Amino acid sequence: MRVPLSWLREYVDLPVSETGRDVQAKLIAAGLEVEAVERLGAGLTGPLVVGRVLTIEELTDFKKPIRFCTVDVGPANGTGAPQEIICGARNFAVGDKVVVALPGAVLPGEFRIAERKTYGRMSRGMICSGDELGMGDDGSHGIIVLPPEYEVGIDAAELLELYDEVLDIAVTPDRGYCLSLRGVARETAIAYGLPLRDPALLDVPGPNGLGHPVQVADPIGCDRFTARTVTGLDPEAHSPIWLRRRLQKAGMRPVSLAVDVTNYVMLELGQPLHAYDRGSVQGAIGVRRAEPGEKLTTLDGVARVLDAADLVITDDRGPIGLAGVMGGANTEIADAVADPETGQVRGTTDVVVESAHFDPVAIARTARRHKLSSEASKRFERGVDPLAGAAAAQRTVDLLVLLAGGTAEPGVTQVSSPSAPRTITMAADHPDRVAGVAYGRETVVRRLQEVGCDVYGQDELIVTVPSWRPDLGAPNDLAEEVLRLEGYENLPATLPRPPAGRGLTERQRTHRRIGRALAGAGYVETPNYPFISEQVLDQLDLAADDPDRRVVRLVNPLSDEEPALRTTLLPGLLGALRRNVGRGGHDLALFETGLVFHPLAEPRTAAVLPVDRRPTDEEIAGLNAALPEQPRHAAVVLTGERERSGWWGKGRPADWADAVEAARTVARETGAPLLAEQAQYGPWHPGRCAALVTFVDGEKRTAGHAGELHPRVIKALGLPARTCAMEVDLDLLERAAEGTLEAPRISTFPVATQDVALVVDQAVPAAFVEHQLTLGAGELLESIRLFDIYTGDQVGPGKKSLAYALRFRAADRTLTVEEATAAREAAVAQAAATAGAVLRGA
Repeated sequence: MRVPLSWLREYVDLPVSETGRDVQAKLIAAGLEVEAVERLGAGLTGPLVVGRVLTIEELTDFKKPIRFCTVDVGPANGTGAPQEIICGARNFAVGDKVVVALPGAVLPGEFRIAERKTYGRMSRGMICSGDELGMGDDGSHGIIVLPPEYEVGIDAAELLELYDEVLDIAVTPDRGYCLSLRGVARETAIAYGLPLRDPALLDVPGPNGLGHPVQVADPIGCDRFTARTVTGLDPEAHSPIWLRRRLQKAGMRPVSLAVDVTNYVMLELGQPLHAYDRGSVQGAIGVRRAEPGEKLTTLDGVARVLDAADLVITDDRGPIGLAGVMGGANTEIADAVADPETGQVRGTTDVVVESAHFDPVAIARTARRHKLSSEASKRFERGVDPLAGAAAAQRTVDLLVLLAGGTAEPGVTQVSSPSAPRTITMAADHPDRVAGVAYGRETVVRRLQEVGCDVYGQDELIVTVPSWRPDLGAPNDLAEEVLRLEGYENLPATLPRPPAGRGLTERQRTHRRIGRALAGAGYVETPNYPFISEQVLDQLDLAADDPDRRVVRLVNPLSDEEPALRTTLLPGLLGALRRNVGRGGHDLALFETGLVFHPLAEPRTAAVLPVDRRPTDEEIAGLNAALPEQPRHAAVVLTGERERSGWWGKGRPADWADAVEAARTVARETGAPLLAEQAQYGPWHPGRCAALVTFVDGEKRTAGHAGELHPRVIKALGLPARTCAMEVDLDLLERAAEGTLEAPRISTFPVATQDVALVVDQAVPAAFVEHQLTLGAGELLESIRLFDIYTGDQVGPGKKSLAYALRFRAADRTLTVEEATAAREAAVAQAAATAGAVLRGA
């Protein structure tokens, strides 16, 4: 919300010396997020005056149109003589009033105006456009042509209100009332302790049944609807400069008088409005849910197919507007157009003003469903004052009558559902107990009254919430109002006192060890949001029946493009990899540890927990039981060089083996056994994919996969060629862990090394053979290492030779040759029995 300080001063008598920065500090202290203060007119100095074009001479000897003009600027130039100016714009004519920058003026961007000879003529000034004066978008992008009533020679900077300060406020969802000057003025008045001139306090006539007929078929979707009619509008009337400038400063583009007035009142009071051309409305205006398949062309020119949940405005023909979002093109206010035969100007002369209150949830869902966010929908989503509709309609009618010469019809239509004021019962000392500060009853009552509440009672307060504050619904909400207005900075800083004997859980320590180990291996941690689109699961080439395709969908997602919770860490990591590559990164190794989410086989509904007490253990257990399964995973992605090239020699590109080694690094930190077996799965290349296998209670379980990604997946996600990845289930590895990790023991006795070369079928993984050797060797085996692989004539077709170095050591003695040999032979026997291994040369 952009709030011009000059406009804000109309409702609060701020001290003259107060600057935008001062107001910003006050509002921030009151809890508003004032992100910036923009100084309009910074760098602009005069003389800047109103001039009248006397003559225009077209210079045709140049490649582009050039005009030599004489302009009457009155006594502003010191002589009264016409000012000679060269100009290239063509949207003005002789007799028009324009804005002239005289020599000596400085325009925004340090553009200095001086007399100079150009195009063979002397130019003594500049005829200005809105862009050149920093006025923002007015839709014309040409020379400013002023209404004829302004006197020549007066100060144009003052006329156009070029000097101002604008507060840029990021309005949070709970403070929708601050999407208006009325709301911001209220907060400003409270912050300064000054009275507020509420612009909604107008004399509003009551309903009399004589206005335009309205039929509300959905009182839940629309609980209030006010219709007023203005006739006899001048179709040629334009918005005055002050109105256009206020809209521009607030970030809106002037369109036409009727539209500008409704936008102005929306910014002023926070109530969105819509004006219909009464000549285009057929019959009564209705409010209902759309019929499935109905169509509506909105004001942006898009033909939309409506959903049965959409709330629509109708007449006898069908939908004429998307309620609370955007009007329809078939009742749009028509621009003034002259009849080419008679010269008579035609346009909208009679309008029906709609001021309604719609259900916030319905409007939010409609706006998201149609991807059509508007200024109106932003306000309805956050909650609009339901009692301000009649005042907003009256304010709109008054401005149309004042500025377009219309007549307000006496008929007033109001349709409303019965409702009672919202009340909250709160202990008078509740804010004291929340803040740990003794405010006292008088302070609590005064602060609540300042925000618009009616307060009764002594020790037990009965608080009636104002209609413009739908966010106030519980005692804690009222306590927050007291706290923020008394100043969060005044709350005492106290350190929490945790009970002794508590620290990180074993699970937390394991995850931190894994993070440190991966970081030590050269990976960079890259946390990502847990939201995904289901389309990315197609890009990962997951099978139709893959469990990871069963996602938990969010009822109210932050983004409609990512409405589900992740079932794998890869989408976020690969997205981060792609962004870094796009920004010049080449050699990347990223990792993440985090939760993934799987829906329950039988979904459960969680009860709403209380806020006035601590939930019971049973309530917490019921809440946990309704949550989806949330195992913790670890994943890595790699691309580019794993070992850098340099003066020392050629580097090495990252490959599938690095991804597998990352999995082994993770497994070592958990203490779980891990085997890599050849596999085919989802996003990985079928010939370079390893299944990561572990054992839980003697049962073989697949904990994840690692390897090089499939070229099809790489193309779909826009990744570099030969990108590798690994993902593993940490919770499964923890269950497979073989007891508590122990520090390695250093023996004082010598090691006995035995080498063995085994011939196996080429389809047998080396890791499987290694695992079997480990099982057979027994407790004396200290380490095992594969140091050679041979294929060729000496081992025969379809075979390979695997050479391992086995290190044996005892903790209490020096091993004899016989003991080491026996352990080696036991290892070979195990490999022969399970992997079909044969000693080479045997």
